[in-house]
Amino acid sequence: MTIAVEKVLYTARATAEGGRDGRTATDDGKLDVTVAPPKELGGTGDGTNPEQLFAAGFASCFHSALKTVARKTRQDVDGSTVTAEVGIGPINGGTGYGLEVALVVSLPTLERAAAEELVAKAHEVCPYSNATRGNIKFTLTVA
Repeated sequence: MTIAVEKVLYTARATAEGGRDGRTATDDGKLDVTVAPPKELGGTGDGTNPEQLFAAGFASCFHSALKTVARKTRQDVDGSTVTAEVGIGPINGGTGYGLEVALVVSLPTLERAAAEELVAKAHEVCPYSNATRGNIKFTLTVA
């Protein structure tokens, strides 16, 4: 099922040169990073890799969704964190590569049941969750 955006509110634009061993920058100059594969993928590990960028974006976006849902339900999420792990590996017998994501959410101010309910609601709101749902292996854990 394709999710259609009803109205685009913002568009980010980034350009990559050199693929996994090059440079990636946004058109507004706010992000300009050297990209390099990690040692596990045969690189030097001296730069940022695309999986790190995806993990940072997913964690930030999910945390914003969590705060939005908490604000609407008047729940305290002070001290909360979201950690994203993005794994990459071969798929289809090695003919391509795929991703998997694990999110770990810490909500120290909430009881476990309330935290789990809030995280489930944030998972419905988060654009990254909506974009990846059903497309990749995904785990969501409340710590």
